[in-house]
Amino acid sequence: MKRRDFLRKASVGATGAAALGACGPSGEGTAGTGGIDGPRVSWRMQTSFTPNLDLLHGSGDRIGERVAALTDGNFTIRVYGAGEIVPGLQVMDAVTAGTLQCGLTSGYYYIGKHPGLAFDTAIPFGLTTRQTLSWLHYGGGLEMINEVYADFGIVSIPASTTGGQMGGWFRNPVRSLSELAGQRMRIPGIGGEIMARLGVTVQTLAAPEIYPALERGAIDAVEWVGPYDDERMELHEIAKNYYYPGWWEPGVTIGLLVNLEEFNALPTSYQEILRTVCHETFCDRMAAYDAVNPAALERLVRDHGVVVSPYADDIMEAAWRESNAYLAELSAQNADFRRMYESYTSFRNSQWSYARGNDLTYQEWVIPRIAIG
Repeated sequence: MKRRDFLRKASVGATGAAALGACGPSGEGTAGTGGIDGPRVSWRMQTSFTPNLDLLHGSGDRIGERVAALTDGNFTIRVYGAGEIVPGLQVMDAVTAGTLQCGLTSGYYYIGKHPGLAFDTAIPFGLTTRQTLSWLHYGGGLEMINEVYADFGIVSIPASTTGGQMGGWFRNPVRSLSELAGQRMRIPGIGGEIMARLGVTVQTLAAPEIYPALERGAIDAVEWVGPYDDERMELHEIAKNYYYPGWWEPGVTIGLLVNLEEFNALPTSYQEILRTVCHETFCDRMAAYDAVNPAALERLVRDHGVVVSPYADDIMEAAWRESNAYLAELSAQNADFRRMYESYTSFRNSQWSYARGNDLTYQEWVIPRIAIG
C-alpha cells in the first residue's frame, strides 16, 4: 500500500474535532445512541496486555462493547488477551498479516521495524498526555504516524492512555548513576535504548512475562505503568523501591492498530463509529487513571512498605543528555523520524512555553498551600 493511497483512502489524521468532542462519559460525544442499520461484521482484537489489567486491557473490551452497542450488534469485536492468539509483542505483525483485524498495543514495541513508531506511544522527555493528544490531532502527528504504518498495511487510531507513567521498580535502592549501571531492567522503546546507554542491561518483555522474570531474578528492575496497574501486577511483592518520574513516558498513547484493507472494507458509518469510540475510550482512560492512581500509590506505601523516591539528579541529567543525543542520531539516520521529531519538538517547545507561564506557576503556588497527607 503506497502512502499516497493511504492518505486518499483513510484520512484518519483529519479527525481532531471529533476526537476531542468524544471526551466524556459513556454515551457522550458518540454519533447516535440507538444503533444503526448495517451489515454484520465480526472482528478479532488482541491486546498486548493481560485481562487482569481492567483499565489497560479493558480498553479493548470497552471498545468492543461500545461498537456493538452503537451498531445494534451488527459490528462485533471479540477481544483476546496477550498470548491468547499471538505473543503480546507480536500484535502488529498479526494485524499486518490479517490474523487479527485489529490489536490494542503500544507502537514503541515495534521501533525495530521503524523508529518513528515510538511517536505512537511516547519518547523520552516528551509531551504530557494532554499535550500529545493535541499534537496528534492538531499538530499533524497522527497523519505522519499513519504514513509510516501504511507501509505495513495498518492504520492506527489513538484508543487509550495511561497518563504519565512512573519510573519503575528496583529490588535494591538506586541512589546514583553508578548504582543504576549494571542493573538488568525490563523497559521497552526508546527509553530502553537510553537506559542501555546509561549502563543498564535492557530486556523487552510482554506483560505475562514480567512478574515471573522478576520473581526468579532474571531481571533486577521493571518499568511497567503506574501505581494502579503496577499494584495489580503485584510487582511490590518482589521489588520495594519505586522511582519517579517516568521520564521516558511522560504522556502515553496506546493505539488501536487496524488492518488497512479491513478498515477500508467497513461501511463509512462503521469506520466513524470505531474512530469515535476509540477517542471516547482514550479520554475515559485519561480520567480513570487520574482517579485511581493516587489511592493505589497510598496503598503501596501504607500496606506494602514500598519506598517511593525521585531519581537522583545525576541520573536525570545523564538521561536528558543521552536522550537528546540519541534522538538527534535517529533524526540524522531516518528522514521520516526527522520530520516527525522536528514537528514534535516544535509543538513541545510551544506547549512548554505556555505551561511554564501558566500551569506550572499555578501548581507551584497552590500545591504547597494544600494540606496533602
